[in-house]
Amino acid sequence: MASNILPIPFRRTHAVLLSDALKQYISNKYDQHPDMFKHDLEAIDTLRVDAVTSLEAHTSGIRKLSAYAAQLVWIGAKFPIDIGAEFTWYPALGFNTQSPESQNNIRFELANILFNLAALYSQLAVSLNRTTPDGLKAANNYFCQSAGVLGYLRSEVIPDLRSTPPEDMDTMTLECLEQLMLAQAQECSWSMAIKKGYKDALIAKLAAKVSDFYDQSAEFGTRSDIISTEWIHHMTAKHHHFAAAAQYRAAWDCLEKHKYGEEVARLRDSLACANEGLKEGRWINKAVLGDLNQLKMKVSEDLRTAEKDNDIIYLNPIPAKSELKTLDRAGMAIARKPKEISDPSTSLGDRGAFGQPLFARLVPYAVHVAASIYAERKDRLVNNTIIDELEALTNKLQELLQSLNLPGSLQALEKPLGLPLSLTSHAEEVRQQQGIHRIRRAMHDVETLKANDIATYQEGVELLRLEASEDEKAKMKHGTERWTRPSSHEAGAKLYQQQALIGEQYLKPANDNDDSVRAKFKECEPILRILDGTDRDLEEYVPSSRTAVMPPKVEREVSNLRNVLNEVHRMEGRRRRKAETLREKAKSDDINPVLLAETARLEREFPMQKIEAAHFEELFEKRLQRYDDDRIMVSDEQDEQEHVSAQLKEANSAFVAARRGDTSTKEREQALQRLENTYIKYKEIISNLDQGRKFYNELSKIVTRFRDEGRAFRYQRRVEAGQIETDLSNAMSALNIAQSNHLQEQKQRETLRAQYSAKAPMKDPMTAPVPTRAPVPPPPTPGMWSPELGIKFGGVGPPPAQGGNTHNPAYPNTRAGQMRAGQWDTNQSVRFS
Repeated sequence: MASNILPIPFRRTHAVLLSDALKQYISNKYDQHPDMFKHDLEAIDTLRVDAVTSLEAHTSGIRKLSAYAAQLVWIGAKFPIDIGAEFTWYPALGFNTQSPESQNNIRFELANILFNLAALYSQLAVSLNRTTPDGLKAANNYFCQSAGVLGYLRSEVIPDLRSTPPEDMDTMTLECLEQLMLAQAQECSWSMAIKKGYKDALIAKLAAKVSDFYDQSAEFGTRSDIISTEWIHHMTAKHHHFAAAAQYRAAWDCLEKHKYGEEVARLRDSLACANEGLKEGRWINKAVLGDLNQLKMKVSEDLRTAEKDNDIIYLNPIPAKSELKTLDRAGMAIARKPKEISDPSTSLGDRGAFGQPLFARLVPYAVHVAASIYAERKDRLVNNTIIDELEALTNKLQELLQSLNLPGSLQALEKPLGLPLSLTSHAEEVRQQQGIHRIRRAMHDVETLKANDIATYQEGVELLRLEASEDEKAKMKHGTERWTRPSSHEAGAKLYQQQALIGEQYLKPANDNDDSVRAKFKECEPILRILDGTDRDLEEYVPSSRTAVMPPKVEREVSNLRNVLNEVHRMEGRRRRKAETLREKAKSDDINPVLLAETARLEREFPMQKIEAAHFEELFEKRLQRYDDDRIMVSDEQDEQEHVSAQLKEANSAFVAARRGDTSTKEREQALQRLENTYIKYKEIISNLDQGRKFYNELSKIVTRFRDEGRAFRYQRRVEAGQIETDLSNAMSALNIAQSNHLQEQKQRETLRAQYSAKAPMKDPMTAPVPTRAPVPPPPTPGMWSPELGIKFGGVGPPPAQGGNTHNPAYPNTRAGQMRAGQWDTNQSVRFS
């Protein structure tokens, strides 16, 4: 049966076990076991089955869809949107309703559930008996709630989708559907006002607002690629219908107020609007067409009567349409978002209609993100700000020792034969670590990580280059006047800045550092082979010196210098122990219990607020204050090193002065110092390679994000370009049609011009008519009847008839029922006052 109201159809889906994806994610990403949430996992699957099978106009579906939507909003704070479940849905509108779309996106699932909830509200409204005031009131409420859900879907859910929305959920389509629901809700209020016998002026205001809603809906529909032409014609016809109905009721109000000229003007405008609506007659259903035809018939009948009465009796001037006052509007339809959708906290919990929120004991995903952020900041503080500073101080001290030729000069004098104990311990350390093999393996690992990062970076750069090339080709194809969208560098400015940042500030300096490490290794490799060899190799490399008795002065300076060097070694050992203790302190710094306590407080004080990592910033700052003493320790170490360095320089100067002229141990000093310097270089190279491995691992995240953003940018631009090309193609088609029509019209005009320009046959000229004046009757004498005046009787006519249209009570059967005072009805007997 044809209806003059349009419901929104449902979207359909396939069965999906959301619990499987949630269970897998909990198992992989969380410290809690999935079996702890067995009941919740079963409940979420049951909720989905109930929600997606509610495809009929029954009030029980509201609870099923709303409960599942509320739980989806709740678990959105516990899990990432790409949970690992592929949700497949079929469009409800458009030309591809049999082509499903799948997304691994909880927000996509929520959007489809809310769309079906809006569709359910609309279908419940259509299913009601709208011939009674109660039915109309309930239908108005359902339509308003449908519009509210659509508005919430458009403004809150779709912008946070983080993916391309479905075709029938783009902004223009949702705006069209929202305005359509409001129009139909307002139409219910208009019908209810008629049934309750409200004044014509109010009914006119209600009808005018209905017309506005339908007009806005049709406008958004024409800008949507999904709304069908049948729906657009329906909304356009209804727009003109209610514009005509508004003027018709306004004309009745003018009749009641004796504004007979304005009455005629508004009836004429009403008839023009009805004719405009009937132009859509080929595409609208019988119910809408019947309403329009019936309205036109009543308007035409009343217009003939009103024009005749005004021409004969009242002679009021008829204002032009532009002079008519615009009708006021009375809006009775507003988009109402159900509270259980906009604020799920009202329906979840101890007192909630939908029971307890699922996975309440599961730590929110944002807490894990926050823990990672804190760990990163803690590591950066401990390693970069404290430990690296300590190592830098130690390296500075080693450079000072090398510049003073220590401890080689002192070892050669103290032990002229054999190998010093410190040298043998250094050589043993290098052997145990397989020094050269370790360096080569570390360099190979670093090169592999570097190559992977560069390949990922180049892939992102290539994506940007391809997108720019595609944009340039489209600009050359269509011209810069028509291809007006921002250029690639303007639209992707952040990506191009990131490309330059990675290339100039990350990869280039890192490559220079790698070259420096390779050069350093090449320089020290020959002597490092000796350290990595046997004790015999060391003994052969270090020459022995003759044994000599040291003078007392030299012995005194040697003892003094040895004491200072021992202090240096104690300082280095103390720093190593402090660094190790600090690493253990950072390792045992577990912020998770504190985060859980803070999360519980936030969930208790701000229920349903999505937990974000930014909520823990103040907690991070307070927690990191426990490392303030360690930062102060670095400053103290620097002051102490300056004092020891001064003592070392002074003691070495005295030692050199006491041994001036003694060259017996020079060769041994140089050999021992070269071995000591090589050992220091070895430790430095190992540290550099470890830092390089860590750097390229961190860079991998940056270049991967850059590549993924570049891929998403290219996809978005290709979709945008396709839409622009479609619009340009449609515009060119319309232009070609217009030009073709113009050429046909021009050809027709030239044909007619040729016919008119042909000479007509010569005939005798016609005689001009002689004007004659019709006799003018003399003015009537007061008290004397004249046939031109018609017959008038005193008294008041009968009250207006209350008969109505059985199909639509908005339009009375005839205007003749509204009798003017003093006009005689030929169907009545003659009465004399």
